[in-house]
Amino acid sequence: MILENQKNNPLHGITLEKIVTDLHAHYGWDKLGSFVRIDCFINNQSISSSLKLLRKLPWARKKVEDLYLKTFNK
Repeated sequence: MILENQKNNPLHGITLEKIVTDLHAHYGWDKLGSFVRIDCFINNQSISSSLKLLRKLPWARKKVEDLYLKTFNK
């Protein structure tokens, strides 16, 4: 049943760490900060701080996931 629900999820099997790492490599922190206005992309720029904050802020995680899908056409 769970696999059926995930079949149409384009992010299934992609970790949040991979999403942030790929976006950082593609855009850099400054550009990411302009797309998603959260502190970890503007001031405290690191993968680990980004992961911590994105796990606490569902709205920000959704924006980052949407940006990933838009950028890499998944």
